[in-house]
Amino acid sequence: MEFGVLGPVAAWDDTGAPLALKGPRHRAVLARLLVARRRVVPVARLVADLWEEPPADAVSAVRTFVAGLRRSLEPERPPRAPARLLVTEGPGYALRADHDSVDAWRFERLVGSLAHVPPTEAVDGLGSALELWRGPAYADVAEEPWARAERSRLAELRLTAVERRAEARMASGAAAEAVPDLDAHVAEHPWREDAWQLLALALYRSGRQTDALAVLRRARQLLREHLGVDPGPRLNRMEEDVLRHAHHLDPGFGDSAAQVWARATAAYESVVPSRARARLESTAGLMRDLAVTGGGGLEAARRHRLAAVEAAEQLGDPELTARVIGVHDVPALWTRSDDVHQSERLVGAAERTLGLLPPGRHDAARARLLATIAVESRGALPPEGPASDARPLRAARQAEEIARRLGDAPLLVFALNGRFMQAFEHTGLAARRDRIGAEILSLAARNSLATHEVLGHLIRLQARCARADLVGADRHAEAADALAARHELPLVTVFTTGYRALRTALTEPLPAAESAYRAAATTLTGAGMPGLESGLLPLALLCLHVRHGVSVTADPHTDWGPYEPWVRPLLLAHEGREEEAVQLLRTVPAPPRDHLAEALWCLLAHTATKVGDHPTMRRAHTALAPAAGELAGAGSGLLTLGPVADHLDTLALGLRRS
Repeated sequence: MEFGVLGPVAAWDDTGAPLALKGPRHRAVLARLLVARRRVVPVARLVADLWEEPPADAVSAVRTFVAGLRRSLEPERPPRAPARLLVTEGPGYALRADHDSVDAWRFERLVGSLAHVPPTEAVDGLGSALELWRGPAYADVAEEPWARAERSRLAELRLTAVERRAEARMASGAAAEAVPDLDAHVAEHPWREDAWQLLALALYRSGRQTDALAVLRRARQLLREHLGVDPGPRLNRMEEDVLRHAHHLDPGFGDSAAQVWARATAAYESVVPSRARARLESTAGLMRDLAVTGGGGLEAARRHRLAAVEAAEQLGDPELTARVIGVHDVPALWTRSDDVHQSERLVGAAERTLGLLPPGRHDAARARLLATIAVESRGALPPEGPASDARPLRAARQAEEIARRLGDAPLLVFALNGRFMQAFEHTGLAARRDRIGAEILSLAARNSLATHEVLGHLIRLQARCARADLVGADRHAEAADALAARHELPLVTVFTTGYRALRTALTEPLPAAESAYRAAATTLTGAGMPGLESGLLPLALLCLHVRHGVSVTADPHTDWGPYEPWVRPLLLAHEGREEEAVQLLRTVPAPPRDHLAEALWCLLAHTATKVGDHPTMRRAHTALAPAAGELAGAGSGLLTLGPVADHLDTLALGLRRS
């Protein structure tokens, strides 16, 4: 289901067919709920917004409109089944639309993601964002007071996007292409002085000095006639600069980053043949840098990196493929994959390339391929039984051995990252991971490897959390934040903000902890890390409530993501459905061997104790015993169920009673 408000209010089903929204009142209700952005709108507020003088049956009418919308939005919902999209909650209604399903929300996120991308990419991205507009926002409720603020805000964002696209075109050396859109833009919005200045600059850089002066004079005349004001100082200076051919108007003046990029990429395009192997290696290197720039960059890096690897394989040159795969030594911290299918394809390519490299040569390339296998095989250790001979763990050890033998510090850092990602053979290994983090940190600091220096701090932050050393964790969080600010690494705040929510959960009352977790979850939106995002907030809140002894209830529509198998028995038990909980506990697999293994085992232990399931209690006790000195789940740096020792004591007591 998709919703459109960038124009007349509309909705489309999953085939793209428009939904019949009946009369204007139905559209108004839908628009009012979309303006609320997933928040509840009380019925009384809806009545006041729909009518200046509400009729006697206004509340009943609103319910009728809502029922009609529900039939349109969820036509296949069985009778009396609870709505999942337009829900009743408390005193009113909320439309729980996905963030990607509303064109205005997609527009905002797309524009925001383009703040720090190269000009040519920004031009394309902003063009795609502007294409989402079908007319004025909320066009068919334009006169409603409750829509005015949102319409004005979206309209301003659109105008800013038009101007940013023009700036990006000029920065990429395409000033003449910016002129037509800017000309139409100032004609429609003559009060925007920045737009007049951009149009004059675009004309000047296109070799049209006379036209640039004419535009500035036209701006002065229109501002005086329509608004009764003189141009601001920036427009006045612009006219003076055009007249004297000021150097800073030259696109080459000052060598700004955008201008340097535009000229360098143009030179690369003209010099390097289009099918050259060098292009694949350059692409892979760019994807390594792009992956640490933020959500949009991370998603694009994953996509283009895989394409580069597959293109290299098609050329039949294993040494080239090894370089294309191995150059992507991007620090990895989280053990749940963001794209399992893609990781499997990368691991497969690395394994094939290892088999094709000539024996006895290319040790450094082999180590990078092995480290890639270890990093990309995150969460792939067998859930139960011995793990020491698992391929990802063997690959990590082999990469480390080769790197130490070669004395190659950057290679060793990458290999140690692989060792860290596989340091979850069983619970209770925080001390081992702390040692790995300390070595990564030391090597990275000595060799100016900034991103891996951040990685070392974050690994140690997690390990210190697991060992209840909040002072040490604070120190590493502050150091990671400082490095992130200095080297423009925005994704670091996802982990440090999450850690501070965990710290609040350990030191502050329940309401403060809940607020901290909800605030931290906002940093995940658009971060490009679905493996970290999916289900994590509900899991953190559940752990918080269990630890505080709060009655556990859950909205049936809660998205538990990949954690549902270990959460569902607990929810059944707290609903009084103990027999169903026991049956589910007997079939639930062991949690993955990753950052959250201790937390998920403790949830199973809590449930098994509650329903008296002794086999699961014994199983959980065995799994948790090595972690007796740690905080359950805190090795994630994000959530916890308190000391593992407390859970072990409860399990031991329950088993003795049996």
